Amino acid sequence: MMNHSLKSQCKVSPGTVITGKWHGNKYTIIKELGFGANGVVYLAKYNNTQVALKMSDNGMSITSEVNVLKSFAKVQGSSSLGPSLLDVDDWQKNQGRISFYVMEYIQGPDFLSFLKQKGKSWTTVLFLQLLNDLDKLHENNWVFGDLKPENLIVTGPPPKIRCIDVGGTTIQGRAIKEFTEFYDRGYWGLGGRKAERSYDLFSVAMIMINTAYPKRFTKTTGGIAQLREAIRQKPELNQFEKVILKALQGHYTTAKQMRIDLLDLLNDKPRSDSKQNPPKAQNSAPKTAPLTPSQGSTAISRQQFRKKKKKSGWVEFFVIAAVLAVLYGSYIFLNLL
Repeated sequence: MMNHSLKSQCKVSPGTVITGKWHGNKYTIIKELGFGANGVVYLAKYNNTQVALKMSDNGMSITSEVNVLKSFAKVQGSSSLGPSLLDVDDWQKNQGRISFYVMEYIQGPDFLSFLKQKGKSWTTVLFLQLLNDLDKLHENNWVFGDLKPENLIVTGPPPKIRCIDVGGTTIQGRAIKEFTEFYDRGYWGLGGRKAERSYDLFSVAMIMINTAYPKRFTKTTGGIAQLREAIRQKPELNQFEKVILKALQGHYTTAKQMRIDLLDLLNDKPRSDSKQNPPKAQNSAPKTAPLTPSQGSTAISRQQFRKKKKKSGWVEFFVIAAVLAVLYGSYIFLNLL
């Protein structure tokens, strides 16, 4: 949580015009959107366009977050990883200079609010989206860190998850900069606060639990025992129990593995492991007979594996497409009522 002295320095009233010292752009403050450990975020207007403006007297913090957004922009297909960066500047006040940056304003309900409005049938699809985005983030050596429903906005139509507030995003291997206790594995005694892929995946599992406990719950005994009991008390979490428990205990090394297991639940065809191994080559010839090029058992085996893998990819595509089509159709129908 942000300290009160810092918040007071960055406190501005609606109607205040923020003029950049270096670029000269003018932003009219509309209202406060929120504040955290390193600054205050405001909704502002620039040339009849709504933007989000974050200010802080900690220039190093602003620089760090700006670098994160710049890195996201270089990732192909990374539109979900964070808001677009629009401007970076300083605002000269009588009390001193305040650093700020301006980013895309992402509109929509947060993750839990969307599920409450549109129904929990969207849960699996949205988590598949989230894991896909996290996989891209992790592949580029970042960990989101402070992953929680409030930092996930659902835009649309069609509904799509967008990540906001990159203040906790950290280079892999370093210490987590920001966290919220309920989603933090250190709080539950299930791991450290090192920026690892498994740290984010633990938070995803806690968000899954959070969908059944909108007001969360307090830690008593802590550890995996309390969380397992919480899962088993909610019928809507039972189908996800295996995936949630693996994530809570750090058994996933990539978001892609967790996504595959979650997709298996959607397909209703569970596998014992997230990684597929190619089928062993089969040879119908007698063991004593030498293999000839015409038999080509190894080549046939590889060809069969490629066909199976390609078929599996199309099955995944059509399953997700079918579910999205049904959900989106319902979404449009309900909005027309």
